Amino acid sequence: MSAGGGSGRVGQLLREVTPGRYDAYETLLRALTEDRVLMLLWQGEAGSPDAQYGNIEVGGLGYAPCVTSPQELSACGWTRGHENVGGVEIAQTLFPDRWGLWLDPHAPGGGVGIPWADLRRVATGLERSPAGPLRIVEPAVDVPQFWALLTQNAHRTPAVRSLRRAWVQPALGAPYLAIGLDLYDTGPQSVEAVRVMMQQSVTAVPEGLPVSTVAMSDEYDPVALWMRAQARPFFDRDAYGGGAQQATAPGYGYPPPQTFPGAAQPGRW
Repeated sequence: MSAGGGSGRVGQLLREVTPGRYDAYETLLRALTEDRVLMLLWQGEAGSPDAQYGNIEVGGLGYAPCVTSPQELSACGWTRGHENVGGVEIAQTLFPDRWGLWLDPHAPGGGVGIPWADLRRVATGLERSPAGPLRIVEPAVDVPQFWALLTQNAHRTPAVRSLRRAWVQPALGAPYLAIGLDLYDTGPQSVEAVRVMMQQSVTAVPEGLPVSTVAMSDEYDPVALWMRAQARPFFDRDAYGGGAQQATAPGYGYPPPQTFPGAAQPGRW
């Protein structure tokens, strides 16, 4: 089997990733979107029906191990099969089953683990989602006019079942106010009606306050997952309201802060 693989750029960059260096970690993710990795197969050969990736469990989350270049494949001493895969392709394969990717687990320090929530960003576009891990809390911003106008417009928009809210602090970038949209259906007419609703409502948002929306139907979005578990709707067409619940929780899909990224030692693989 050919040992061809990635350019090694991902492997070079992961040496710069240390706990708290989210800028270096983001650069690593960007490189992964353009490079290839060698997935370590626990059984079978590349392309065979019985091929299975190896696995690591760290912090209660599952990861599939890989190496970042033919040189690292030789260094790790792996004697089973491997598969040459593009970074975006493997991200698309792993994240729907909530599996992360562990880069060079044999390297000094244990390599770097990429949680499934960040693989989702690699698969769908890094700029489309905030950089994790995320700190998500109940919003404390005082914008009564916006809440009143948004609630009023939601009453007038039949497609809206309920609305939730959260204050999101990404690992990189400015914090923002997130509005969770729970719709009765997601057809084109409903989506357009909700777009108009939000466009009309944000006129009451003070200048400089970023506002974003998230679909509550998205079972992989960390902000939607947090809202579903921690935040009661501030608009609920079926229940006619409900108070907001004060709560905090680590970002969904990420290990605890002390094990992210690259601070944990890999398990057996």
